[in-house]
Amino acid sequence: MTSIAIVGPGAIGGTLAAWLAQNAAFDVSVCVRTPITDLVVETPQGAITSTPKILTAPSQARPVDWVLVTTKAYSADATAPWLKGLCGPETRVAIIQNGVEQVSLFAHLVPVDRLVPVMINLPASRSAPGRIVQSRHGIIAVPAGHNGETFADLFTQTEIEAAAHADFVSQLWVKLTSNCAAIVPALILRATGPVWSDDMEAIVRALAEECAAVGRAEGAEVPQSVVEHTVENMRTMKDGAIGGSIHADRLAGNPMEIEARNGVIVRLGKKHGIATPANRMLVTLLGASGTPWRSGA
Repeated sequence: MTSIAIVGPGAIGGTLAAWLAQNAAFDVSVCVRTPITDLVVETPQGAITSTPKILTAPSQARPVDWVLVTTKAYSADATAPWLKGLCGPETRVAIIQNGVEQVSLFAHLVPVDRLVPVMINLPASRSAPGRIVQSRHGIIAVPAGHNGETFADLFTQTEIEAAAHADFVSQLWVKLTSNCAAIVPALILRATGPVWSDDMEAIVRALAEECAAVGRAEGAEVPQSVVEHTVENMRTMKDGAIGGSIHADRLAGNPMEIEARNGVIVRLGKKHGIATPANRMLVTLLGASGTPWRSGA
């Protein structure tokens, strides 16, 4: 059997664990702080249930074939005790996190040749421990090569579309460009559609244009249509809607992935000599909001 451990089974990790556990050829474990009895995910096709092994302490961990890390980007070092117990000489570690720095965040914990950075689009929310609603089909992208292709094969019997891409860098930056404007509803604590104006559009457009420019400097292909799609999504965002995980985290009073989602645009923009005043301003304002947040710098 292929053994798989998920570290950080929140909405994303729990959904992936439940889908993978549907395959009888997989031995699935989830690493949690609070014990759960099972996983129930409401998917577009209906509910799926699973009873994976539950590990509540790193001392219970044993080496597995695959570790899927689905914690927040600022929690890389907090996974070290789990990785120590779960990783053997052949273990591969998939980093399923926001941003574009998955490998660099874990390179001091796992040999780089065994790290698989993952881009995921999987709209899901957790209603209670072990209870998740998946609102749309998921999409996973990984780098081309043996490790990436082997990881994508894990999902062949699920409703999650996983594929390896030769131009994985573009996959990461297209997603970041699509998501970087979510900092606006996180800052104003409401949807952008009902308060849309020419000035609001200018802010959202600047955020996306800056991200696309930095991504292109990093070697990514980010079509202008991605910028326009980002603007349109913010324009049509309905009142009461949650503008992504960063908005949800602020509403819940949780730490936010500011550095992984917008701070990285500022930092890499500086590296390439690209001005990023919109992202810099909103990172500064949200950081000063009094809501907990953590820097990855």
